Amino acid sequence: MIILSIETSCDETAISVIRASGPITSPKFKVLGNALYSQVKIHEQYGGVFPNIAKREHQKNFIPLLKEALGEAGFLKQTTDNKLPTRGIQKILERETELLGEFLKFIPTIEKPPIDAIAVTFGPGLEPALWVGINGAKALGKIWNIPIVPIDHMEGHIVSALLSKNLKPKTKNFFKYPVLALLISGGHTELVLSKKILEYKTIGKTRDDAIGEAYDKVARMLGLPYPGGPEISKLAEKKRISGYKKEKWNLPRPMIHTHDYDFSFSGLKTAVLYRIREHGKLKTKDKEEIAFEFEKAVTEILIHKTKKAVEQYKPKSLIVGGGVIANTHIRKSITKMSEEFKGLALHIPTRELATDNSVMIGIAGYLRIKKFPKLLKSRKKIVAKGNATLG
Repeated sequence: MIILSIETSCDETAISVIRASGPITSPKFKVLGNALYSQVKIHEQYGGVFPNIAKREHQKNFIPLLKEALGEAGFLKQTTDNKLPTRGIQKILERETELLGEFLKFIPTIEKPPIDAIAVTFGPGLEPALWVGINGAKALGKIWNIPIVPIDHMEGHIVSALLSKNLKPKTKNFFKYPVLALLISGGHTELVLSKKILEYKTIGKTRDDAIGEAYDKVARMLGLPYPGGPEISKLAEKKRISGYKKEKWNLPRPMIHTHDYDFSFSGLKTAVLYRIREHGKLKTKDKEEIAFEFEKAVTEILIHKTKKAVEQYKPKSLIVGGGVIANTHIRKSITKMSEEFKGLALHIPTRELATDNSVMIGIAGYLRIKKFPKLLKSRKKIVAKGNATLG
């Protein structure tokens, strides 16, 4: 089966073509085409993502990335005999006028590619951005008469661990159930339990800021550029290498000892703000120390909650997904923690698949089709759900 996958949940526009085969318990994947554009530089000046700017950029980049992914897959064949139902496409893309114009210029010039289904992110994320991907998928589905499968972005992060380095499929160590997933990103921090494939129960989540959001806010306090995660990580690593161990800034570990699996990072972020106000103007050394102690506090919270969940639910697999797992210190700390549990298999996606991408959406799409074949015949209306929740 060949799947076209589309991801526009935040500030990355991504389109991929994958070939998938095999049973749901041991699938095989091959990435045929993969194109991605990050808007980080555009949003950097604002210190965060502006939804309407993200929407505009998704519209601008949709067709160029589609062209790139199809070309890489060898599916870009020219034609002069392709008539479009213009009125229907105009209706679908009436709110994406820039995409509509580029769509009508490009799509009639190519033959229908040998694609069996389109997988598209419907949420969670920024709704204006999500709608660009959804409506783009609907327009392609109408033109090419291809079914569309809606995918939860966080499910994509869970299954992203199925591909290893260089986007090649893992042939061993497929997830063993039950599975515990720790999802950590700019918009999410949650622990999800899965006793069967594609079935989820959220057992813990952040009550306020997500971990990536807290990183960005603390980075702004330190005068660091957006996105803040990599910048704080760099400063923290300098102190780590130097052997710094003091806890001079006295940062708290919010909710670390509560009896549930929820998280809270707002208090930690506020504590950083108060310490900075008390201290006054920061020197480079101060920024490095705050970054070190902030990252240490965040990591201890994640490790404590995850370890407690592993002890209670006794999963056979631990998956850690989302952009924050690209953080070297958190990655190493979770790996070390997992080694304490005999029989627990740890699955962490490669760095290029940890951040938002469309390959993971295609993988999730195939697994959903295998488990729920009726999806290929479904005519259920697909809508953007900014606050979609797994399970």
